[in-house]
Amino acid sequence: MERTLKTSPRLVDTVVARTPAPLLVVAAAFSFQSGAALATTLFEEAGPLGAVWLRQFFGAVVLVALNAGVVRRCRSRSIRPVLALGATLALMNSLFYASIDRIPLGVAVTAEFLGPLAVAVAGSRRPRDFVWTVLAGAGVALLGSPTTDVDPVGLALALSAGACWGGYILIGKRLGEEWPLLDGLTLAMVIAAALMTPVGLVAGGSALVGPPVLAVGLAVGILGSVVPYALELTALRRLTTAAFGILMSLEPAIAALVGALILSQALSPLEGLAVAFVVVASIGANLHTRAPIPPSWPD
Repeated sequence: MERTLKTSPRLVDTVVARTPAPLLVVAAAFSFQSGAALATTLFEEAGPLGAVWLRQFFGAVVLVALNAGVVRRCRSRSIRPVLALGATLALMNSLFYASIDRIPLGVAVTAEFLGPLAVAVAGSRRPRDFVWTVLAGAGVALLGSPTTDVDPVGLALALSAGACWGGYILIGKRLGEEWPLLDGLTLAMVIAAALMTPVGLVAGGSALVGPPVLAVGLAVGILGSVVPYALELTALRRLTTAAFGILMSLEPAIAALVGALILSQALSPLEGLAVAFVVVASIGANLHTRAPIPPSWPD
């Protein structure tokens, strides 16, 4: 048994190292969206905010365990960007989970994706980037049109989460200049979990200590944080920024697929068209991206 425990991590590392980088990004997206879908099963007992806290708590615990010495290494660095990122994560995750309590997962991720898309095209003077902005706006307009059965509050929550995601990218760029990426994100997750603790405990109450809820919360933390972190960090070392951004652009489509397969949330034709608009717009906006893009893990 001891030998198995020692060799298993090496086997996992070998498999990951031999997997093409684009597949790692896609696998990370499927892992994250599966974690979000699984989290919705906690909403009835723990509520969206209780589910957010469980995910962040377990994600932080596992990341700290895997990233030994992170607290010791932080003493000589500025804590401000980490605090800012942690607060942004807490707000973003709360808004996102509140949105998927009201609207399908694919719709929520599509609306939320306007945040990183806006960052990708901000400040650009290329005329074609205006086309991508209009196309993405048309996608969201379709989602909010009277012909679709989308809860307007849920859509507004998802768009607000997208604004936070845009802020996360900007803060993450600054963090990357001052911190090793994994160290900074690990501590940001700890801060986010700490900030969400009083809110999560009030929202979830005694349901949070039930073994089934804790087991699902652990699974959500691993699927929604730890696995995507590991896969995307590995892929980032082997992909150009543009390639990574294009692969990230598949996230709304993957969310729609996961929502349909796991949650039976089949999208209407118009909703599917809206997803396609945003995916194409994001791919177009990232074709010539050169600035570093932080991974999409924290949602």
